[in-house]
Amino acid sequence: MSGAFFFGYGSLVNRGTHHFTPLHPATAHGWRRAWRCTDAREAAFLTAVPDPDGTLLGMIAHVPADDWAALDEREAAYDRLGAGLKITHEAPGVAELALYAIAPERMRGPSDAHPLLLSYLDVVVQGYLLEYGVEGAEHFFATTDGWDCPILDDRAAPRYPRAQRLGDPERAVVDRHLARLGSRRIAA
Repeated sequence: MSGAFFFGYGSLVNRGTHHFTPLHPATAHGWRRAWRCTDAREAAFLTAVPDPDGTLLGMIAHVPADDWAALDEREAAYDRLGAGLKITHEAPGVAELALYAIAPERMRGPSDAHPLLLSYLDVVVQGYLLEYGVEGAEHFFATTDGWDCPILDDRAAPRYPRAQRLGDPERAVVDRHLARLGSRRIAA
C-alpha cells in the first residue's frame, strides 16, 4: 500500500457505507461543511467550504490501489483538492492527502426541488456517533451550515443508496438537533 489517502467529512465517516481501509480519525483545519446542490445530483449533499477558523472531524482512508482516477469518478460531483491542506491524524505512511469539495462556481443552495435527504443525514450522524460519540455528532451539527434547507423525510423508504438502519437512540439524536435548529421537514 502506498501513501495516498483522502479525507471524508460526511458519509465516509460511517464505516457501513463503504469498504475503504484502513480508516483513521482525522481533523481538517480551515474548513466547515455546508449543504449544497449541483447539477450533478438531485438532492443536496455535503461539501467542505473554506473557513480560516473552522475544523472538521472526519476520517482519512486509503485510496484503493492508489487509483485517484477511480476515486475521482466516484466523487464526480466534487473537485479533488490536495495542495495546502492542513489535516491532522495519527495514520502511518500518509504521503499524499486530498479532500473533495464542490467548486464554488458550481454550487447553489438547496431548495424544495433539491432537498437534503433525511436518510443521508441519518447515515452521516450515525457515523459520527459511532466514531466520535455524542460530542462528535454535536460537532457535526455545529460545524455544518445550511440547516434552513428543506429536509425530505425519506426514512420509511430511503432514497440514499447507502442508507443504514438507525436505532431509536441514533434517530433521537438527529431529530433533537433538527428540532433545535428549526429545520423544515417535507414529506416524501
